[in-house]
Amino acid sequence: MAALVRSVPQLPHYWLRPLLAGGATAAELTVQERDWCAQLAPALRSRYAGSRRWLRHQLAELLGMPAAAVPLHSPPGAPPLLSGGLGFLSLSHSGAQLLLAWSPAPIGVDLEWAQRPLQAAALARRFFPAEEAEGLLALPVADQRRALLESWVRKEAAIKWQGSSLSQDLRHWCWDAARGELRHLRQGWRPASLCRWRDGWFCAAVGEAVERGIWG
Repeated sequence: MAALVRSVPQLPHYWLRPLLAGGATAAELTVQERDWCAQLAPALRSRYAGSRRWLRHQLAELLGMPAAAVPLHSPPGAPPLLSGGLGFLSLSHSGAQLLLAWSPAPIGVDLEWAQRPLQAAALARRFFPAEEAEGLLALPVADQRRALLESWVRKEAAIKWQGSSLSQDLRHWCWDAARGELRHLRQGWRPASLCRWRDGWFCAAVGEAVERGIWG
């Protein structure tokens, strides 16, 4: 497999796009992916097929190999995996929008619409560590929703990077906006993180060198 690869990039790469755009021109699904797709409800089938076709298409371009040869294992509802030492993946859906990341090191990404309606104060009290919730509630009401979304997407990305779940770890991640520091209150982890506003979406990534990643 390694002989087919042009070279493995040294920095993370990110792609953001509407899920349905250009799906017909992307690489075909494998037999296994078609089998998984057939088992899904019709509403999920199109999203799965479109995201995996696009995932194979982007990885083929990045790694310089045929789409069918990309050693991708990506069953529905599970984090996508690459074998053969070809790096790490993370995927995030929000509505019909999709964010994909590839990195030579473990990475997690999350995506959220910047105008999503929500009750920022109530969510912060319920799900955030006390020290972070207090800081968010001290902000002007007009600024609370943006602050909550920026923190939330970083934390979801961190949980994917960690390989955990929201129920287990959301309360243990704290975003210190003043210091620009994301940390896990129990484990002491302080991974690099970023949050970018792109085309009306908050896009977050956590992992090594994420701030130097390349947007496609």
